Amino acid sequence: MSEVKKIATREGYAEALLELGEKNPKVVVLDADLAGATKTGVFAKAYPDRHIDCGIAEANMAGIAAGLATTGKIPFMSSFAMFATGRAYEQIRNTIGYPHLNVKIAATHGGITVGEDGASHQCNEDLSLMRNIPGMVVVNPSDAIEAKAAVLALAEYEGPAYIRFGRANVPVINDREDYRFELFKAQVLKEGKDVTILATGILVSAALEAAEKLKADGIDAEVINVATIKPLDEETILKSVKKTGKVVTAEEHSIIGGLGGAVCELLSEKYPVPVKRLGVNDVFGESGSAAELIVKFEMDGNGVYKNIKGFMESINK
Repeated sequence: MSEVKKIATREGYAEALLELGEKNPKVVVLDADLAGATKTGVFAKAYPDRHIDCGIAEANMAGIAAGLATTGKIPFMSSFAMFATGRAYEQIRNTIGYPHLNVKIAATHGGITVGEDGASHQCNEDLSLMRNIPGMVVVNPSDAIEAKAAVLALAEYEGPAYIRFGRANVPVINDREDYRFELFKAQVLKEGKDVTILATGILVSAALEAAEKLKADGIDAEVINVATIKPLDEETILKSVKKTGKVVTAEEHSIIGGLGGAVCELLSEKYPVPVKRLGVNDVFGESGSAAELIVKFEMDGNGVYKNIKGFMESINK
């Protein structure tokens, strides 16, 4: 079996920026002294007159992005997720969200796969923070291909949006000719009848791996890629859940306020069923390699499989 190709989702961001820079003169890119890490440096090299290094001042960067948006520009502002959403939260809320400006917050280094940088840089709360801002679209792509497609789609969308990218190389799962990204739509990757696995970001590949393992146990899992976390594709999710009657959410994020929270909010109101949330369980991250942390936090295929199997067994007792 050939080795699975692995590329960081931030690389897809870089590719999209280059394409946007060529075809849309309204696109401008802002960074907070991290252009090498966020990959916006490739845009700066190609279009230096449309790239602004704001220095280590994310709050100011948000204000500059807001100002540019009022002139008709399409600003993409980038930093690590911890700083883009944490340090600049008030400015994003009041200066971008409240007036509903056309700013795209493109944050890299989200989740525990930041690795050795440790808990201070491993933002597991960003999706929750951005979900709570009225009118903010929240997108979490599963691989580099989807990351590029999502950025291109958000450039066409009028309004504030948050998109999350990672540092670590992760499996490419959308490398096929028929792949099409559709903003606001969840994608059924594998049909099944026993349990619905709703996964986002890099946990989509782990969910697919877990589904294969579950098949050997006689469990037929349906796997859905939820790239757009807000607004949630309620129709696709409810259709699946009404068929399976059981749900597992999987995300590289706190189980509080992210995909798991969004799904529980939906199902508690419209179709209550048993739910198991997989992710970071109300703890901070820690230092270690991305590969080690994914295993420790049970976000690899084996960890997702083990948790889903236990969930199914507890229901069937």
